[in-house]
Amino acid sequence: MKLGTINELGKSHVIVKVDDEFACKLNDLEKAIGHKLSNNLIEFIRSTKNKELFSKLQKNINNVRKINIKDLDWLPPITNPSKILGVAFNNKELMKKAHKDPGVPNFFLKPPSALVGHNKPIIVDPEWGAVIPEPEICAVISRKAKHITTEDALNYVFGFLIHNDVTSHGLKFQKDSIAITYDKDLARPEFYTWRNLKDPNDTDAFYVYHTRSKGTDTFGPMGPWITTSDEIDDPNKLAVNGSLNEDDFTNDHTSNYRFSIQECISEASSYFTLEAGDLISFGTTGKGTDKFPRGHKSLLIGEQKGLINIRIEKLGMLSNPIKHQKGGA
Repeated sequence: MKLGTINELGKSHVIVKVDDEFACKLNDLEKAIGHKLSNNLIEFIRSTKNKELFSKLQKNINNVRKINIKDLDWLPPITNPSKILGVAFNNKELMKKAHKDPGVPNFFLKPPSALVGHNKPIIVDPEWGAVIPEPEICAVISRKAKHITTEDALNYVFGFLIHNDVTSHGLKFQKDSIAITYDKDLARPEFYTWRNLKDPNDTDAFYVYHTRSKGTDTFGPMGPWITTSDEIDDPNKLAVNGSLNEDDFTNDHTSNYRFSIQECISEASSYFTLEAGDLISFGTTGKGTDKFPRGHKSLLIGEQKGLINIRIEKLGMLSNPIKHQKGGA
């Protein structure tokens, strides 16, 4: 099943995909089977405990009013998750540039205010410098959890969706980075396990904060659909494509992740209590194309215009136009 969220006359509605042309409202389906009406997708996720409900909904999908998909005003499927976790450098190609393999997923947080839906613009000030798209698969957590094992991780996933983790390296290094030199008595060994030291007296440390770079408004396009996990045999075996208009800038695969989706969920749950509707995005692509040899890093959103399309096998396509605007959104 594929579910999304749309705006209609200022009110959000959860919809279910019927086919490539039509969808229907989840509330209409819930009424048809006598299920408690859900105000949003998080409510629906919390109330979903078995496959029987999905079966009942699917059987009634042709018994309710349909709406044309091409006319929809899309919102992000989950409009207000408690948190959005991202995994940095989780691609074997990108990891080749690292001084040292961290041995665990590197996490950052993205605010819900960054989220925008399918067909909504990514708004960038060209003066921000290097701003790039990052095509990623993202999991929706199904219920509250802590200390999940790798083996059990997928049992806590409601479904998967497409995320464009827009990132501004320009904002990051202009505004949210600082380098310091520690006094010798404060320079602890664990501060430096992640990089190569210049010499025994090197006590420089570099602080980089993924705040503006990841969390600026419109830097979180998601959707249009959440595909429920029963339709995905193995999320670690899906093709990922990114294009600017008709030109591919990356063709990659989730099998190229350094850490599997299960490993990332398990590691995240060791530190963060996961809640229903939380989003975990597992990392961008690494492979480029002839026109974009460095993949997504070759596509500078502040210097180019057009439509960014991200396709992930079995999940569909997320499209967002680029818009240049002084000061951003």
